[in-house]
Amino acid sequence: MSRTTRGARILPYSRVVGQDELKLALELNHVVPRVGGVLMAGARGTAKSTLVRAFALMVHGELPVTLPINATDDRVLGGWDLDALLKGETRPQPGLLEDADAKGLLYIDEVNLLDDHIVNIVLDVVSTGVLSVQREGLATAKHLAFGLVGTMNPEEGGLRPQLLDRFGLMVTAEQLGVDDRHRMIRTVLDFDEYLGGAGDAGWLADAERETAADRDRLEIARRRAPEVQVADEILRLCAEAAVRVEAVGQRGEIVATMAARALAALEGADQVEPRHLLRVLPMALRHRRPETAHGGTFGWGPDDDSRVKDLFETA
Repeated sequence: MSRTTRGARILPYSRVVGQDELKLALELNHVVPRVGGVLMAGARGTAKSTLVRAFALMVHGELPVTLPINATDDRVLGGWDLDALLKGETRPQPGLLEDADAKGLLYIDEVNLLDDHIVNIVLDVVSTGVLSVQREGLATAKHLAFGLVGTMNPEEGGLRPQLLDRFGLMVTAEQLGVDDRHRMIRTVLDFDEYLGGAGDAGWLADAERETAADRDRLEIARRRAPEVQVADEILRLCAEAAVRVEAVGQRGEIVATMAARALAALEGADQVEPRHLLRVLPMALRHRRPETAHGGTFGWGPDDDSRVKDLFETA
């Protein structure tokens, strides 16, 4: 086990039980960063935070930069070093967004409880790749690039539709069945025993090998993604599906196409096929429907599938 992982006491990514849709969304966003971030919704205790941190450790070698709920503009954007100012010196101090650029991933837990103004700032930087600061004697413009993941518990309030739309993909955490709950308990106990010095070292060695294989798979897909072809028929199919589910705006179709390309790259395909697009449609469109914009749920059920089913049967 690496020192970083041991110090963080985070379950290895390959050992997180279930939550396949959450994992896929994180992977798609990593393979094609232009997807624009992932929003995870789910009840407390569904491993959202654990999964994000495990993913960051796997792909970046360290924990993500975490944006606290009470973050100020200075903390997010950067400002002047206060200790230096007290000494009569002016020294800029980087903010959390620059830290995220260095470390690769920004994590916002309970994003629905964060000030809308701060969320807007973060989403603007993610979409433009530029952090422009003009305040209190600072005038800078820097190019930044980092992955973005937000988590939220819908029971504690929602996000305004304008902010929901700015997240590329949205996924919902699943409630585990009996077998997966059993596996999850066993996994956590095995991990705790290892950390306490009483566990089987082979268990973690196997987990690290699997995690390393996952990391290699993602990096290969990330390099391949720009070469994956997207035929015009796929674009037409995506547009028709968006109309069928009454997606608001056009960002959803663009994100769905990028996510489908990422999925094709992960599967080693040379071009996007209809099945790739069908797999990512719920992630790209569920939070862009009229009912969601008016406080509805984020679910994607049989009725939604039926709206687009015939499109993919003939594709």
